[in-house]
Amino acid sequence: MPMASQQAALDVRYPAVASEVPAVRRAVGDVARDLGADDELLLQINLAVSEAVTNAVQHAYRDRPAADSGDVRVVVRGRDDCVVVHVHDDGMGLTPRADSPGLGLGLCVMAHATAHFEIRKGTAGGTEVVLHFQL
Repeated sequence: MPMASQQAALDVRYPAVASEVPAVRRAVGDVARDLGADDELLLQINLAVSEAVTNAVQHAYRDRPAADSGDVRVVVRGRDDCVVVHVHDDGMGLTPRADSPGLGLGLCVMAHATAHFEIRKGTAGGTEVVLHFQL
């Protein structure tokens, strides 16, 4: 079902900088708890959301000057017995990075922490990561 057809419990933009990752994690965690996530699931949500946002921070806007870091949009919805988190950026999309600053484990972490996740090209460019968590 398209994302726009469901009411968002959270829909907010953050600057794509590392110092904002904890704020994103807290906001998503607060909403997920309100939607019924228990402490164990909140740990998984926090981990996967941190990885998705960190990927956007490190990779999406690397072709821009640091002063123009872009944004990360985070949308959270409750759907049936799931919490669904969308992490969007308007950056350069999925492109290889030979000088990657990370270990390359973020996708594996997201796969392990979620019931299901998707990575796709954003409708206006950039990347969208969709994380599904079973309540």
